[in-house]
Amino acid sequence: MAAAKAGVGAEWNDIWLIDGVRTPFADYGGVLAANSPTDLGIKAAREAFKRSGVSPDDVGAVITGSMAQASFDTYCLPRHVGIYSGVPIEVPAHMVQRVCGTGMELLMQAADTISHRGVELTLCVGTESMSRNPVASYTMRGFRMGETNMKDFLWEALLDPAPGSTMGDTAERLAREYQITRPEVDAYAARSFDRAVAAQKSGFLAGEIVPVKTETFEREGYNSREFKLRSKDAELSVDTHVRPSPVDALAKIRPAFGGVQTGGNSSAVVDGAAAVLVSSGDYAKKHGKKPLARIVAGVTVGVPPENMGFGPVPAIRALLERTGLKLADIDRFEINEAFGAQVMACSRELGLDENKLNVNGGAIAIGHPLGVTGVRLALTIGRELQRLAGRYGIVAACIGGGQGIAVLLENPNAKNGKGTN
Repeated sequence: MAAAKAGVGAEWNDIWLIDGVRTPFADYGGVLAANSPTDLGIKAAREAFKRSGVSPDDVGAVITGSMAQASFDTYCLPRHVGIYSGVPIEVPAHMVQRVCGTGMELLMQAADTISHRGVELTLCVGTESMSRNPVASYTMRGFRMGETNMKDFLWEALLDPAPGSTMGDTAERLAREYQITRPEVDAYAARSFDRAVAAQKSGFLAGEIVPVKTETFEREGYNSREFKLRSKDAELSVDTHVRPSPVDALAKIRPAFGGVQTGGNSSAVVDGAAAVLVSSGDYAKKHGKKPLARIVAGVTVGVPPENMGFGPVPAIRALLERTGLKLADIDRFEINEAFGAQVMACSRELGLDENKLNVNGGAIAIGHPLGVTGVRLALTIGRELQRLAGRYGIVAACIGGGQGIAVLLENPNAKNGKGTN
């Protein structure tokens, strides 16, 4: 009997990321803050169909991801994303939640749905309004005088009561273990900003972004919905957090958790959405599509909650073990920059070539809308592999509560790559 492979995962032979697009990511409380995650997701989905030339009528399943209960109709978010993006009413939809790994889980569930449920094409949408995270109370019903307890959901969600520490504390723990200093973390963050600024100036980031402005979403027989910016004449076309951020400026920001992590060297809090279309090889061939990437395999693992930030390490190792590849076979890595020290510790433990890691900037510069990030990373690395003419890329993230996730993608146009023909 063969030994069990680490983690929970799968490999797929003929699953393809056809194309996708994302909205710009806008700073917390900024120009996208008036939009519910549903409307952010609808916008991304509609544009994914336009960009890919794929018909919404072909979609067999809608899979969405979002963490925050950021509007009263969020329970219907998956259905509304499908309905208002033009997917047939008969096509079912569901929501995925794996905290920071949600976007990658969308891809894995899409691959499983195509492999095992007779679906040829799935619409995957990650969407998040961090700005609209509620101020909530869980004691309002039947409370006595003086018992109400209103708290900021976005802030309180950073605390994991199992170990009694915040997600930021887990990054500080890794900084101590790997002897990572504040100047080193600030230098890493400055590099993330520099790379993102360069990717923005070169037009690379623009290649995955759709400009947005106020517009109305219609579906015959149903009430209209509105996507809105603060000014009806305004247009947003770039990520707003990307900016020159030299080390001396970052060094002036006070610690957020009593150590090396600050608001400047941790992931930016932003709003946004991303959508991709995932299909079978038969669908891609039949419709003459040239996919962006093949989804090869994916793995999720558990780690101690107090060591949450270390999750990408065992996830990547399990993914390599499952596929028989070595680190040297991987041309690009995208590890979510939840915290600077956290991704630095993962990189050091794995012995990564930093010239292969987050080469267009990461979440410190671009932002980390929780349910969106995994989709964004897959879209970015697929495009980067095409530009590089590299073959393999891995996207990975740590996950609140103590998990890690990693997905392997392959460029169909790489030398010795596995094409669709």
